[in-house]
Amino acid sequence: MTLQNLKQKISIFNECNILFLLLFLVFSVSFLGQYIVAQGVFSVSVYNHIIRIIFCVALMISICTVDYKFWMNFAYIIYAISLILLVMVNLVGTFRLGAQRWINLGFFMFQPSEIMKLALILALARYYTMLSYQEVKEIKNHITPFLFVFIPVILIMKQPDLGTASVLLVVGIAIIFLSGFPAKFFGLSVLVSMILCPLSWFFLRDYQKNRILTFINPDNDPLGTGYHILQSKIAIGSGGLFGKGFLNGTQSRLDFLPEKNTDFIFTTITEETGFIGGVVIILLLTSISFYCFWMGTSLKNNFSKLMCYGVGLLLFFHTFINIAMVMGLVPVVGIPLPFLSYGGSAMMTFIIGCGLVISAIIYRK
Repeated sequence: MTLQNLKQKISIFNECNILFLLLFLVFSVSFLGQYIVAQGVFSVSVYNHIIRIIFCVALMISICTVDYKFWMNFAYIIYAISLILLVMVNLVGTFRLGAQRWINLGFFMFQPSEIMKLALILALARYYTMLSYQEVKEIKNHITPFLFVFIPVILIMKQPDLGTASVLLVVGIAIIFLSGFPAKFFGLSVLVSMILCPLSWFFLRDYQKNRILTFINPDNDPLGTGYHILQSKIAIGSGGLFGKGFLNGTQSRLDFLPEKNTDFIFTTITEETGFIGGVVIILLLTSISFYCFWMGTSLKNNFSKLMCYGVGLLLFFHTFINIAMVMGLVPVVGIPLPFLSYGGSAMMTFIIGCGLVISAIIYRK
């Protein structure tokens, strides 16, 4: 091994260590959050969460040892399989909490919409890798990517899952823009979408309309549709600067706070750790997102560059929407907080995305 090769390996190792450190810290906070939900007891849910973390870390290591070119070659196949699974959900999926989003394998239930998040990123990255600079500037060559985005969005909307569909739509369109979509046409498209946005009201289901109305005025139905967000605001506000103290949160311990281990895990933690704890969570999650962006800018291969951008966007929008939701800044939607919310499908999606980013770094030469 030459001195130059040794320097390259050391450089790659140091770059990857940053992500490993961030993941270790965020998983530590994740365990703390589930332990708080269990009121200081190593319950079954806490053990399950630990097992999922260990499994996901092993999965990430397996993913990052595979050359990213493998995922590029099979990107369309992965997308097609994900699309078939979404169709199957609408036909034979399992109903939970009033929605048909899961496929039951007996020993494990998973959401194909989570798989589609990464499949869409891979498919879009593969498509734009095959285009030349001039072809990217032609509007007709962007029709296929928009179909890649809108077909799964429509299928996910039927489940119904407005939150996941929104994330998929935003991430997909953002990748199309970053790939070189003409800025003037993109701006025009955004303007037209904003003008037509009010028309979407007529296509929403009743519970989705109620969530928007509750967002506008949560005090209108404090014991019904406004209950979630009002309790979340009380919990976050009562935490103050430093929180109520470890295992001293009243809203979560007295079960006033619903979904406290999944969508509202940020609220559960910040009630006991306060503003400082909330800032730490935001910094950790946004650091992982910007790490993906930073790595993307250092990569020369267009596929790995767009793949890193896509993973970074996915993590960022999940973090932004979930935290804005529990603070009452956006309507309540079923969006988990990356790595912290209880559940296997979402955690696997995020950790596989991190594995793909590390693979792009390791095999960039």
